[in-house]
Amino acid sequence: MNTTISNSTLKASIKHHGAELFSLVDNQNKDYIWNGNPDYWSKHSPVLFPIVGSLKNESYTFEKKEYNLSRHGFARDMEFQLIEKTESSAIFSLLYNNETLEKYPFKFELQIIYKLEENKLRIGYKVINKGETKLPFSIGAHPAFALPKDFSEYSIEFEKEEKPEYSLLEDGLISNTTKILETSNNSVSLNYKLFENDALVFKTLESNYLTILENSKPYIKVDYKDFPNLGIWTKENAPFICIEPWFGYSDTLEKSGDLFKKEGILILEASQTFNTLFDIEVFQ
Repeated sequence: MNTTISNSTLKASIKHHGAELFSLVDNQNKDYIWNGNPDYWSKHSPVLFPIVGSLKNESYTFEKKEYNLSRHGFARDMEFQLIEKTESSAIFSLLYNNETLEKYPFKFELQIIYKLEENKLRIGYKVINKGETKLPFSIGAHPAFALPKDFSEYSIEFEKEEKPEYSLLEDGLISNTTKILETSNNSVSLNYKLFENDALVFKTLESNYLTILENSKPYIKVDYKDFPNLGIWTKENAPFICIEPWFGYSDTLEKSGDLFKKEGILILEASQTFNTLFDIEVFQ
């Protein structure tokens, strides 16, 4: 089942499965979200919860018991309930159940909020601790933006002048190796060699937003000011780029297996609520 919201400028379509955005179309019928061609990558904009990235051996321990949790968690593979809708907004909810408790023994409600405002789509995340113990979690976005022209015609511009340092992944885990992303006038031209070792993982950035430029003109702006971490990723020869605001990232190579001690993890007290959001702005 799908739900569509719209305003005078944009129309967004969301799958109930995974509460996943799969289309963001302007009034000229231009879709800014990757179409999910499985020849490259079958997803569009999955929700990452209750982890971002990978755990070492896809496992962790809690109260002396081992649990298995696959890359990016399970929310993207589960059916959400539509709990509220207006013409230009929709709220989806995933509540813990027996299936989630087998992988993640914590009681939670996860809400994903989509709201259109002029030429922006605001995507909000609400995590509610429904249990009586602390809730360890990470949460992130993974939107893939369609690049209809040749990949080399696009670049990414940082809000601020900085020397962005990113961590390299090793077998899906954060390695001890970092590199500086070389920029010119705060921007970097896209090329597939940047991603030959998987995603670029930024633990910190000075910039609060990135702009994807198409032939030096603004195409899409992603404002992630509330998020401390960011991933940028594509696949070889794929006509899309992912700009991924995160709270958290993959395990480091030295991980302990204790989810509460995981680098980048958030801890939510019993009965407390966590809120965050980011914006996607399109330029016609």
